[in-house]
Amino acid sequence: MEDHTEEYLLFLSVEKGLSQSSISSYRQDLMQYAAFLLEKDIADASHIETEILIDFLKNMRESGKSAKTISRMQSTLKNFHQFLVNDNITSHNPALRLHSIKEAKKLPVYLTVEEMERLLSTPDTSTSGMRDKAMMELLYASGLRVSELIDIRITDLNAEMGFIRIMGKGSKERIVPITDYVGRLLRDYISEARMALLKEDDTDVLFLTNRGKGFTRQGLWKTIKKYELQSGIGKNITPHTFRHSFATHLVENGADLRAVQEMLGHSDISTTQIYTQISAVKIREMYKKFHPRK
Repeated sequence: MEDHTEEYLLFLSVEKGLSQSSISSYRQDLMQYAAFLLEKDIADASHIETEILIDFLKNMRESGKSAKTISRMQSTLKNFHQFLVNDNITSHNPALRLHSIKEAKKLPVYLTVEEMERLLSTPDTSTSGMRDKAMMELLYASGLRVSELIDIRITDLNAEMGFIRIMGKGSKERIVPITDYVGRLLRDYISEARMALLKEDDTDVLFLTNRGKGFTRQGLWKTIKKYELQSGIGKNITPHTFRHSFATHLVENGADLRAVQEMLGHSDISTTQIYTQISAVKIREMYKKFHPRK
């Protein structure tokens, strides 16, 4: 197997033009694979069947390797054995029958209801504080993306009717409801704080910086970070944390998943389903904590 490995690495370097860093990664993977085959007393590549590869990948999983690492190894094995077939060293590729390994999705960071209330109560009553509270309350009430929030125009808002028109990904327009409370905050912001922030340039952007301009992504991120520190919650809070918290709290309280999908502007329901996993994890944690038969 050692000769075949070196031939394959040479092929990757000369014909595929891979970098030395990539070659080193492939070498490390294949050395690990070769060591496993040696333990199994397998020296002939033509004797390797799918079951051998399954045992190898299972061994990796049991040793604590991540799904991402195992998935990469699976890809390495598939490409390596295909090289052996193409060079007439073996007659078949045993890796073709392997099922693809899905990497586990990380659950998004969100705030509890109590943490969110604490964060939203942090801004003061100054002009900028009134604006920042209105922005954060809107983020939590609507689950908007950062780009969607900073692109809102005054004409997109209908506070009396309780909705905002949003232009989402792919230029898809959607109508997002807002609560009466947030509607009042936005009306007060527009009539008081926004008028004070508006400079000589006439703009219809809803949320203005202290310089009278629309927010950038970085500007909004810095604003959120300021209140993260002031609140002392101790979590990494970003503008997207509001979106995750919005969806999580709706699902926890029994909201229809399709309705949540529509409000978030997800094109695929599978993207929204991550929030049901958060809810399930929370239920399991509560169960373990409070059930008398631990």
